[in-house]
Amino acid sequence: MPNAIGEVMMQSFHLRPIGASLFVWLALTGLAQAKCQDAPNPGVDWSGCAKTQLFLSNDDLTGANFSRAQVSATDLTGSNLSGAKLSEAEMSRARFDGANLAGADLTKAVGWRTNFQKANLERANLTSADLSRSNFAGARLAGASLTKSELNRSDFTGADLSKVDLSRAELARVVFAKAKLQGVNVSFSNLARARLEGLDLNGVNLTGAYLFLTQIAGTDLSATSGLKQDQIALACGDPRTKLPDGITAPKTWPCPSDEAD
Repeated sequence: MPNAIGEVMMQSFHLRPIGASLFVWLALTGLAQAKCQDAPNPGVDWSGCAKTQLFLSNDDLTGANFSRAQVSATDLTGSNLSGAKLSEAEMSRARFDGANLAGADLTKAVGWRTNFQKANLERANLTSADLSRSNFAGARLAGASLTKSELNRSDFTGADLSKVDLSRAELARVVFAKAKLQGVNVSFSNLARARLEGLDLNGVNLTGAYLFLTQIAGTDLSATSGLKQDQIALACGDPRTKLPDGITAPKTWPCPSDEAD
């Protein structure tokens, strides 16, 4: 005699097509809800789950799937998320301080005031991510892709951005104080009012970058590529700023203090 589950499944085959589809949808919905109750472990599948305001600090979530999940205000401080999938995740005010996100996929992730301070984001993919006003101070991002990302007013103080792809990114008012920017690609990016004072921009690609009131006092741009005179005319440098051959400092330098704010 078939058990109760078997009887229900057999009966589903005699339902009209719409009824059968509804039965399957309900079954799949139940499975999806069940996976969201899984414990935090390596490889856990929390895609599409609501995981907000949780304490997951120092957990091993290697290779976990957070795609389209909601992790706003969740504490992931010090957790291992290497190779994790966070594409299209909502992560506003989440904490990833000191977390390992090496090789993680954060494409199209959305977060406001997300904290990545001292996190490892080497080789991570943040293409088209919207993480404005976030904190990347002291973070390691060498080899990461942030092309087409929105990072306005974010803080990269002391971060390692060596050879990072920041092309076509929104970087208005971003702070790069003491950051490592050798070999960074910021071609066609918006760097309006960004703070790059006193930095060595050796090997940085500035082709088509928008430099309106960009702060470059004391900055070494002598070994950059793609820089044009009309770009420099918009920026704010001073007599200490080093420019590539063929580029001259505008007579408007240094900028008035009210423009530099």
